[in-house]
Amino acid sequence: MNDTTRSAVRHRYAETAIQKTALAFGIVFALVGIAGFIPGLTTNVDTMQFAGHESEALLLGIFQVSILHNIVHLLFGVAGLAAAATARASRLYLLVGGVIYLVLWLYGLFVAGSDMGGNFVPLNSADNWLHLVLGIAMVLLGFLVGRDRATTTGRAGRV
Repeated sequence: MNDTTRSAVRHRYAETAIQKTALAFGIVFALVGIAGFIPGLTTNVDTMQFAGHESEALLLGIFQVSILHNIVHLLFGVAGLAAAATARASRLYLLVGGVIYLVLWLYGLFVAGSDMGGNFVPLNSADNWLHLVLGIAMVLLGFLVGRDRATTTGRAGRV
């Protein structure tokens, strides 16, 4: 690969569609993580626990959160912001993040709200539906955004 080809492959921060998608998810996750600590946006903040399903704090009065839950949202946000630096990292962020959210959805269905030992994340029905939608959306976007027939069939230069 010569210097001209190599420089054509590089993209600036959040320049491509897949990078912009990862950036958007990163921003939203970071904002949700911050909002989870703000009284008014989160109700029952005084009952928020570090971890465990007993937390009664509700983001936007709907989604059950804890300190650990908010920290995870912040970390997902930071990961999305960092991933937006390259197309490959952005795609990986969306795919892996989507799978993680689908696993979290299953966790919410089978573990959350029970007395099982692994029940350390406060989740309610609204959280479960959101995690399912996020998981599906992230995986689909990770596969579909920025791919067109020419680049996937090799008829055009690799991007």
